[in-house]
Amino acid sequence: MTKFSDLALDPRVLKAVAEAGYETPTPIQAQAIPHALEGKDVLGIAQTGTGKTASFVLPMITLLSKGRARARMPRSLVLAPTRELAAQVAENFETYAKHTKLTKALLIGGVAFGEQDKLIDRGVDVLIATPGRLLDHFERGKLLLQGVQIMVVDEADRMLDMGFIPDIEKIFSLTPFTRQTFFYSATMAPEIERITNTFLSGAVKIEVARQNSTSDTITQKLIEIKPSRKDRTFAEKREVLRAIIRAEGESCTNAIIFCNRKMDVDVVAKSLKQHGFNASPIHGDLDQSVRTRTLDGFRDGSVHLLVASDVAARGLDIPAVSHVFNFDVPSHPEDYVHRIGRTGRAGREGKAYTLSVPSDAKYLSAIEQLVGKPVPRGELPEGIALKTERPAPAAAEEEVEKPKRSRGGRSRSRGPKAEAVADADAVDAPQVEAVVAPPAPVAAIAPTPAAEYRRPPSEDRARSEPRRNARSDDRNDNRRDGRREEQSDERRGDRNTERRDDRRGGNDRVVGLGDHVPDFILRSFKIEDNTPDDDDDGVDAAVVEIVAADESAT
Repeated sequence: MTKFSDLALDPRVLKAVAEAGYETPTPIQAQAIPHALEGKDVLGIAQTGTGKTASFVLPMITLLSKGRARARMPRSLVLAPTRELAAQVAENFETYAKHTKLTKALLIGGVAFGEQDKLIDRGVDVLIATPGRLLDHFERGKLLLQGVQIMVVDEADRMLDMGFIPDIEKIFSLTPFTRQTFFYSATMAPEIERITNTFLSGAVKIEVARQNSTSDTITQKLIEIKPSRKDRTFAEKREVLRAIIRAEGESCTNAIIFCNRKMDVDVVAKSLKQHGFNASPIHGDLDQSVRTRTLDGFRDGSVHLLVASDVAARGLDIPAVSHVFNFDVPSHPEDYVHRIGRTGRAGREGKAYTLSVPSDAKYLSAIEQLVGKPVPRGELPEGIALKTERPAPAAAEEEVEKPKRSRGGRSRSRGPKAEAVADADAVDAPQVEAVVAPPAPVAAIAPTPAAEYRRPPSEDRARSEPRRNARSDDRNDNRRDGRREEQSDERRGDRNTERRDDRRGGNDRVVGLGDHVPDFILRSFKIEDNTPDDDDDGVDAAVVEIVAADESAT
């Protein structure tokens, strides 16, 4: 059996490996390290968890042990698809290069540029980065890639899924063609094969048996859920998840709960916290400091349940995970193998639960076709009995059969209700009938007071005739003053109208009455209370005087 001491590695590297507790290399390490030490390009096809990180880190440290880095010109470059995987590669480098004087820099998003620029300016031997942040530094003129001697692309199929292939091609074009390249991928999609044919020269292909069959140390169970209503699917899945965790009891020392969507990660974590569980979310939208703190807490045991997206499905080496829960069936069958592979590592026992609903049938079929056998079915935990039928009110049935019609005459059918983002585990609230309040009573019309009574024009004209001549001069003066005020008001109104039209972008103006003025506008009204009333109530009747205006005044 091959041992690390047989692989011609640097003695300082062998010492670090021995201190880490490893003696026998994995198959991909035993096959890849000798070719890498000979300076050949290596194309490795292997899944996560096969030890491929050490298969390129150990020979890279040995090859870089001679030489010195220059400012802004790293000697080797490692590309990883996620921040967590890049950080894990950096940890492996620190572990195996602790007896050497090699330096490293980690370039990932969510971290300030200043500290990273300082490391690059001093010069680093190993630069570990995600493609986006690496190109950011290059475009800012802080990084030169002409001195790269060894280049590593890890999890290339994951980079293809995340859309990093154009960035990878650009980075390859910036490095010298004399570099040595290590290229690792779990699958060989046509796009990845094209890149390998373009940028690898005489590569040695090493293919470790793909882990299409799951480990025997993992106990798998598929919990099939038939929701009572479509809009209750999300809430009832959370209810089943909590029941399973409680049923596992103390055997569930820690667990990773996988969701397909980032939004669901936050909702599931919040729901678990509200029900007394120690859970924290992790996904790509969180700040890097939060993600790092959450992972550290999960490793040291301060976080019991890690609710994650597929960002934690690959590259995270946490050996002591007791349970894995697939809250959602993964849409890609390979992700199922990666997810449940987080437990049952290094010969330990592990359990993997998958929650499915009827709409997941096609995804389950693809998973069972990949692993070559059906996923074992499990039963719902005791005390969980989801009602498959719920009586619906008669009004609701009529509403489904006959859609409502809007005022415009168009039929208005209701679509499926959106699932609640907030925790909705409570029992559905009862239906509340709307109560229509009666219209407010209309106040009775009050009788018109005597002082406001208006006599017919003909009667008023006859009564006011004797007083017309005596007051004609005063009326004419008042009328002229009134017309001046009206003209002033009209001018102010025209200016206000112009301003409104200018603001609205229109040029139309309000047109006046013209030369013809109705007769009733030019009448003046005067009220006198000196005439005694003949009624019995003793109230004086008002004398209303209506005086016709002079026609010449118009």
